[in-house]
Amino acid sequence: MKQINTLIRFLLFIALSINIGFAETFIPISKGVKSVKITLNEVTFTIIRNQSKDAKISALYETTFRGIPQPMVLASGVETVGELEFIEYMKKAQHDETIIIVDSRTPGWYERLRIPGAINIPFTDFNNKEDAMEAMEDNLNVEIKDDNSLDFSKAKTMVVYCNGYWCGQTPSMVKNSKFSLLKMNYPSSKIKYYRGGMQAWTSMGFTVMGTGQ
Repeated sequence: MKQINTLIRFLLFIALSINIGFAETFIPISKGVKSVKITLNEVTFTIIRNQSKDAKISALYETTFRGIPQPMVLASGVETVGELEFIEYMKKAQHDETIIIVDSRTPGWYERLRIPGAINIPFTDFNNKEDAMEAMEDNLNVEIKDDNSLDFSKAKTMVVYCNGYWCGQTPSMVKNSKFSLLKMNYPSSKIKYYRGGMQAWTSMGFTVMGTGQ
């Protein structure tokens, strides 16, 4: 009888250890959610956090000396979003063509490492009026009228990010550049700012794409 009790305790210990092991590999996006499958721009991908307990932040974002902390609110009417809101917009964008995920960094950064589903509209396009107008017309559904004025009535809701809390690329695109979105009268309500950007995204182990993985 003693041997049977010992065996039972041993089996319970093994079962508990296995369950703990499984629990350690379930790193959630939100409560009970391990992954989200998304199709954007004709590419299907799965958003998941790295499930390895030994995973580390990307070397591209491990330094602490870069940039200047950006304000939580970029401008009046511009909404700041976090990771869960960002993913919700990604999910909505699959079926709603009026929503677009935008990486505002220069092409080199974009090619190296980016959030899946984002298109690249470099903030540098907004240093020049013609480039800014072309970027908005080609990507954001802004109409250029015959008199060269802009019609924003069908402008897309853009969810935009750059390198992180310290990065000035999105702030430049939105308000600081000579021909920024807001200076060109893009509706502030249609701009969603993911302030955490790649710094926050990679620190949580979320899925990325690019040559620098």
